[in-house]
Amino acid sequence: MCNARLAIFGARLRECRLESGYSQEELADAAALDRTYMSLLERGKRNPSLLCILSIADALKLPASSLLTFNYSDN
Repeated sequence: MCNARLAIFGARLRECRLESGYSQEELADAAALDRTYMSLLERGKRNPSLLCILSIADALKLPASSLLTFNYSDN
């Protein structure tokens, strides 16, 4: 179940990133993260910390809750 949740989070992260018009590299730079780490997050291969989620949300100019709002039944 944990891996499935990470994949769902990753899909939501990618959706928010694309809606904001960022490339992975641009978002990673804005959030002070490595681009490869951003890729791993989007693919559900890493479990982000709260500070990481907050940094990404700040870079996207979105509330952190928007990254955590998704429908499990969609996946």
